[in-house]
Amino acid sequence: MIEVQSLTRHYGKTAAVDDVSFRIGSNEIVGLLGHNGAGKTTIMRMLCGYLEPCSGTISIGGLALADNARSVQRELGYLPENLPVYPDMMVADYLEYAATLKGIARGQRFQAVRQAIVATDLGKRALDPVATLSRGLRQRVGVAQAILGKPRLLILDEPTNGLDPQQTEHMRRLISRLARQATVILSTHIMQEVDAICDRVLVLRHGKLALDARLDSLRQSRTLLLRADSTNESLTTYLKRMPQVATLQQQAEGGGSRARYTLTLHDNADMDTAANNIAQCVVKAGARLYQLQPVVRGLEAVFHEVNSDDA
Repeated sequence: MIEVQSLTRHYGKTAAVDDVSFRIGSNEIVGLLGHNGAGKTTIMRMLCGYLEPCSGTISIGGLALADNARSVQRELGYLPENLPVYPDMMVADYLEYAATLKGIARGQRFQAVRQAIVATDLGKRALDPVATLSRGLRQRVGVAQAILGKPRLLILDEPTNGLDPQQTEHMRRLISRLARQATVILSTHIMQEVDAICDRVLVLRHGKLALDARLDSLRQSRTLLLRADSTNESLTTYLKRMPQVATLQQQAEGGGSRARYTLTLHDNADMDTAANNIAQCVVKAGARLYQLQPVVRGLEAVFHEVNSDDA
């Protein structure tokens, strides 16, 4: 769906985006995560064709954006962080105006506007002036204009910014529904946002792509937690001899009758194989196995690792 190669954008001597490359498949929900000023909005504007890169290439749907900007833009919807709207216009009128700007044919505009209003649950407010809407409803209007014409790609810049918890939850559900028919890229500096709805995360740091990973694999650390008998000294010996284990920590639990073992694996060790070998060590030592599972990392911990000074 999207292929970005060596994308770079400078503002004067400052590199807002520095040699960024990634690929995104159809119907993925991808979170673009980073501190303010990391380059998220700049990348989104370049993906939409509203800002030219200093170097690098963007291909969307098999078309080079530089040579096919108008064709590509007809297949994408964009929600900027601060959507320019006309506060005195009714919601339906604003969406019809947006459909006109998008080049949707006159005979198709009514149906396109109706579908966008239904998809964003704005039916009861369609005849209300935009100025009378809450922040959450205005964001929904922004999403409605983005999905006019059923684009295959949605680019949403900080879609939950400034929303209260209830509005945020509604927006998350809406984005998840939209992803059934489109690829979604959303930018945010809120880690919970990515954790809640994204399949994959791209972390930007000082304009560079610091991390590109699926969330399900990212949550898995190189560490296994084992709970077993602590009275069996041979178990510790067996575990220390395992070639997959880099470090081993032991802590007494349950009044000393049990022990908690934290085993960090070498980078080249297969997690499933290591877990199977550890279980066999417990059996071989004649100990009782109470628990064996991977230690799950939160996205917040990963984000801080990536953004640490030595990352």
